[in-house]
Amino acid sequence: MSVRIKFLGGVQTVTGSSHLVSTRFSDILIDCGLFYGRRDEFYELNSSFKYNPRELDAVLLSHAHIDHCGNLPNLIKRGLHCKIYTTSATKDLCSLMLADSGKVQEEDVRYLNKINRRLGQRQRMRRPLYTEKEGRHSLRKFRALSYRQRFKVTKDVTCTFYDAAHILGSSIIVLDINSDRNNNMRIGYAVDLGRKGLPLLNEPTIIEGMDYLILESTYGGRVHSPIAEAKNKLKDAINRTIERSGKVIIPSFALERAQEVIYFLNELIKEKQIPPIPIYVDSPLATNITDVFRTHYGYLDNETRMAMKSKKEGPFDFVNLNYIADRNDSKSLNNDKRPMIIIAGSGMCEAGRILHHLKNNITESKNTVLVVGYMAENTLGKKIVERQRYVRIYGVEYELNAEVVVINAFSGHADKNELCEYVKSCLPIKKVFIVHGEKEQSENIAGLLSQSGINTHIPEKYEEAVLT
Repeated sequence: MSVRIKFLGGVQTVTGSSHLVSTRFSDILIDCGLFYGRRDEFYELNSSFKYNPRELDAVLLSHAHIDHCGNLPNLIKRGLHCKIYTTSATKDLCSLMLADSGKVQEEDVRYLNKINRRLGQRQRMRRPLYTEKEGRHSLRKFRALSYRQRFKVTKDVTCTFYDAAHILGSSIIVLDINSDRNNNMRIGYAVDLGRKGLPLLNEPTIIEGMDYLILESTYGGRVHSPIAEAKNKLKDAINRTIERSGKVIIPSFALERAQEVIYFLNELIKEKQIPPIPIYVDSPLATNITDVFRTHYGYLDNETRMAMKSKKEGPFDFVNLNYIADRNDSKSLNNDKRPMIIIAGSGMCEAGRILHHLKNNITESKNTVLVVGYMAENTLGKKIVERQRYVRIYGVEYELNAEVVVINAFSGHADKNELCEYVKSCLPIKKVFIVHGEKEQSENIAGLLSQSGINTHIPEKYEEAVLT
């Protein structure tokens, strides 16, 4: 029996995850994420598929981050007929994430076309990959399943989702493939893989009996600080800023990171480590996603489940926490001179309400920009992390005088030690394919695994591997 894997995206980079598994009878796509880059590159790479969407027999979705699910509406527009399988929490999160992605694209295209008309440029008018409405309607193709529920995907492939502990509802996908000769093959897909010891989530499930493993490498060359250290850095940064009568601006991904930060702020206030200053979650998407956490609390760890079952204040609801929906209420925070914490999207500072909070606050040294997530190259967030003296927001340069604090320990990705530990706990494995990481990170984890006698390979984009 031979099985082919074509590595279509999320290869030697951290965006656009997508991989095609082909057997004698089946073509199964795992993930269909958006690739992020400059506008021309974004539209070109996300508009072309190296396969016929109409010929796919199934799509398996690991989780609801846009770099894994974000191109599904476009895939459906190109003729996808089959079902999209994922967990129930991921399905509900995607109903929000994909609609929001379409809305952001519509707004971006509207703005870009307006600028081109104003400048008299005769460039071809752009269109979004998909609209907010198309993003919402894509959920019609989704079929929700539970962890550890074995289901027949196609004639020769059975699939099971296991807890990846990366975000709410995220999965390690396991394919059991059999041939006419009862010759079985097991392929695991751990992209993305979570960490041990983080709040809210369980630990990643150890999978036995795998022949091949596709593994992420986002932090394949790095070691995270302990989460307790992150909590202390968060406390210190907030207290320093309050002493200066400033504001703490936290760019945050609406999914998972915002909820983690809220969780720790709640703990710090309860422990009297920080004063009970106003906290604003200025992201309608993060607010709606938090509601999904409340609905699907069964996916969370035991401590969080018990807290949410009780009638006392839960981790996402406490006295000085305010969720902002109205845009005017968001803008009014600019005139409020009290010390406060503002959590706003997007995580890499490329769009959303975070931009006007940065525009209004980064020039003053009393304020703090608190970075709690990964910032990709060429993003505004990355320029802030690099503490560039001037940064451009809405086409205008602003001097970066605010304090910049970076806390990497909040990451929901396993670091190099955790990745190595996970793979070793799943041995024996014939080969590990290293994906979803910048080249240096992928090479680092591949080298560490190779030193332990584990066969590894870093595929090139569009490379096809034949498994036997």
